[in-house]
Order: sequence, then C-alpha cells, then structure tokens
Amino acid sequence: MDETDFDFPAAMAESARSRAGAWAFVRGFAAYWGEPLGPGDGFTEAELDAAERRLGLRLPPALREAYRLFGRRADLTSSQDVLLTPDELRVMDGALVYRAENQGCAHWGVLLDDLALEDPPTVIRPDLADKSQERWEPWEERFSTAAVVMALMEKLLEDHELSDFLELDEELPDGLRELPALGRNFRWYQGPDVLVGVAEEAWVIARARTPEALDALYEAVPGEWLGE
Repeated sequence: MDETDFDFPAAMAESARSRAGAWAFVRGFAAYWGEPLGPGDGFTEAELDAAERRLGLRLPPALREAYRLFGRRADLTSSQDVLLTPDELRVMDGALVYRAENQGCAHWGVLLDDLALEDPPTVIRPDLADKSQERWEPWEERFSTAAVVMALMEKLLEDHELSDFLELDEELPDGLRELPALGRNFRWYQGPDVLVGVAEEAWVIARARTPEALDALYEAVPGEWLGE
C-alpha cells in the first residue's frame, strides 16, 4: 500500500469517533507500513473465552475486538511495552491489567467497575518506590483509542535502524503535517515516508519507512537525535 492508498489524517480522525473507525485505522495503518493484517494476527474466541473463565469476569467487547484483530502482531503491540496475552491478563487492585511497560515501570488496565461498558475508559498505574502512593490514574477515555495509540507507538519503536528520538526544545517545522489529535499527551505529525509522535511535550519519536526518509528528517528537524 502506498501513500495514496491510505488517507492517514482522515483515518486517524475517524478512529477517534468510533470502534469501527479505530479498527479500520489499524487495518489501514498496518498495510501502509508494509504488512497487512491476516487471520492469524489475532487471538481466537476460544482463547478469550478461556481467559474469561479463568478470571471469572467478562471482557469488554472493545478489548475482545482488538485482541481478535491484531493481538498477536508484536510490531503493533509489543515492540517496547507489552500487550498481555489472554492467559496473562490479571486483576490488580480493582482493575483488569492488559498491558505492561517493558521494565515493569507502569501498567495499563480497565477498572473492574467499567468492564460492563462496550468501550470502557482505561487507566494507568505507575510503579512507585512507595507502594502506598500507587493509584490507578485516568489514561484514555476509550479502550479503542488506547489500542490505536498503542499500535502507533509500538510501530514507531519497532525498527531501531529506522526509528530515532529527539528531546523537544522547540516546535517542529512547518514541513511536517500535523495529524488529528489522538491520545492523551500525544501529538502526531506526518512527513514524506515519516511518522512523528511528540510525547508528553518532551520527546520527539520518529519512524521512517526508508533510510533516505530518516536522513531527510534529520535535515528538516536539526538537533541532537540519539541515533544520528
């Protein structure tokens, strides 16, 4: 799929409006970056049913849909942080944990009180030295949004040869096209064969489709890139 086949801004905007839009974006995004989703890229209904029996609870429809669609695609779920497999899902302090930071510094979940919602809000729990201060904090307003942001970030971080980081000290240049808002504390930009995320207004995370595109980004956005 080339750039003309996937309207990135329109698909991203639609992903924020509905679950159907979110999953359509993931399908298009996966194909745009080179590997369309296939039948074996998700977990089976039987695996998800087994997780429900083990946990004694019902998984929200949005979570089941994401796991069925692309739960096995490591490039969209686990390049850095980790989407738990159905048999790894667990309950921790009033929430169903579905994702973990790669060094255990944080976990993402859905509060048990929200599991009956079709597309529930998500929460995050940082790992603190003082465990008594740990709390579940709001993350994304909908699980489907959290899943799309996960796919974007994990794809950004998938290929160390084509990904790079820059500490943000000024606004990005006009040559990058700002994409629709999506996700808590993220901004997104697109350039020729390049996707750029700004996280927490602190870090620029870039992923290019080719070495030439990454070199062009270095020229367009000068600075102390970690990998340059």
